[in-house]
Amino acid sequence: MEISSRNVVVGPSRAPHRAMYKAMGLKDEDLGKPFIGISHTGNEATPCNIHLGRLAQKAKEGVSDSGGTPREFATIAVSDGIAMGHEGMKASLVSREIIADSIEIMIRAHQYDGLVGIAGCDKSLPGTMMGMARLNLPSVFVYGGTIMPGIYEGKQVTVQDVYEAVGSYEAGQLTLEALKNLENVACPNAGSCGGMYTANTMASISEAIGIALPGSASPPAEDPRREKMVYDSGRAVLNLLENGIRPKDIFTFEAFENAITVANAIGGSTNAVLHLLALSHEIGVRLTLEDFERIRKKTPHIADMRPGGFYVMLDLDKIGGIPILMKSLAKKNLLNEDVMTATGKTLKQNLNSIALSFDTNQKVLKPIESPIHETGTLEILRGSLAPDGAVVKVAGVHATEFRGNAKVFDREEDAFDAISKREIKENDVVIIRYEGPKGGPGMREMLGVTAALVGQKLGEKVCLITDGRFSGATRGLMIGHVSPEAAVGGNIALVKEGDEIIINIEKNTLDMIVSENELAQRRKEWKPRKPNYETGALAKYASLVGSASEGAITSPLR
Repeated sequence: MEISSRNVVVGPSRAPHRAMYKAMGLKDEDLGKPFIGISHTGNEATPCNIHLGRLAQKAKEGVSDSGGTPREFATIAVSDGIAMGHEGMKASLVSREIIADSIEIMIRAHQYDGLVGIAGCDKSLPGTMMGMARLNLPSVFVYGGTIMPGIYEGKQVTVQDVYEAVGSYEAGQLTLEALKNLENVACPNAGSCGGMYTANTMASISEAIGIALPGSASPPAEDPRREKMVYDSGRAVLNLLENGIRPKDIFTFEAFENAITVANAIGGSTNAVLHLLALSHEIGVRLTLEDFERIRKKTPHIADMRPGGFYVMLDLDKIGGIPILMKSLAKKNLLNEDVMTATGKTLKQNLNSIALSFDTNQKVLKPIESPIHETGTLEILRGSLAPDGAVVKVAGVHATEFRGNAKVFDREEDAFDAISKREIKENDVVIIRYEGPKGGPGMREMLGVTAALVGQKLGEKVCLITDGRFSGATRGLMIGHVSPEAAVGGNIALVKEGDEIIINIEKNTLDMIVSENELAQRRKEWKPRKPNYETGALAKYASLVGSASEGAITSPLR
């Protein structure tokens, strides 16, 4: 096995390096072992991450007990829930790149031999996996775990309910006291948002794609099994190092197909499309929106998960978690089972070793023979409004066609104000533009806007279309990732107030009913806008970022 850390600690010329390690308590025996980076995104910004520093200690124990020397370091993480609905959300997607960059820099600078990456909130999961892909060193990803659901009036609740309750309060359908009571119980402890929102979606994908240990996605953050999962991940990375198994052996095209399959079967977040495209770019696998649509059409939706369904991650965990879902999919030959995984074994070997069977009495997972929907939930739309594609999650959406007239907003805040003032009516198509990867920059999520619409009972009576993104907790007829975005002159920039918009879910189309001659004239009149930021990280990001249809990746060669 290749041990890069020997370049740092072996030989007389490395005496100063060894001296610095010894200042931190290491002995010659420790310096003779492989160095394993233990990356985590622990901070006090969010309940998703507040416990990760503690979990990192268990990963270190696993590394030490398997003959390695662990070296802990932390990177940033943005709380999507707390950044939501204001300027702060522009930093969220940017943080994905910063997390990947910082992990890459730490590992390269210190020549560590492997990596255990622990992450909790939305962008920290793909950001950590992207760092692993770039480095291509033996790596194991491990999720910080889901939050427990709150209990309000005898029912399970999550932060999604609080966002939607804001809309209900503004519509006069909920008292301020009731809103406060819900706020007080919705998030009871540490862990990531409880439904099949972005964090739990990407955790599920980490298992499906093979970079995380089987069963590691679903145990709650404060469940004792979570510590064991992290400890076992520390042990597993040494096994990968010994056997020369790297991310390029795990992140294959077939593994990405498995990830897309699971994302559709669980009713996962639309952000999965963006993050899988970005991850595939980092590892050099050619993945396109056409692959997502091809796989969606043959994948049944079987998990009745929030926000489109009823259950939370805790409920899925109780019946066997992602392994039981994958066993159902494998039964119908919907997975590539020969792919390599973080255990050092194939997916088929992993699934065969798990003594779980489908419980016909539970209601979280439908039998694959009688799914919730015959096809998956992450649909790609194209048309004159989105020539390069857009994404909609159809879980919980009943309309197959929607026609309406455009209400156009150039900022999320302006749209939210209009919704709060009850200016959005049934059959309106709310257009929010200049919020794309480059235009925002940072492609803001719009849970505040979408939840307000749902709270006003307009979730399926209006349509919202944006070149920005949606939270995994968003539900209703909400279409995001419109490409090309407004900031680069995409057709969404040419929409005018009152234009007729037609969405056809069955035909995968998203069109503005405007003649080609009229569009050509509008295009002549359109002028690029001045960037919202001219200095700092957001300006740097805007100068480098590409289309959402390619994962909103940053490339210095662009």
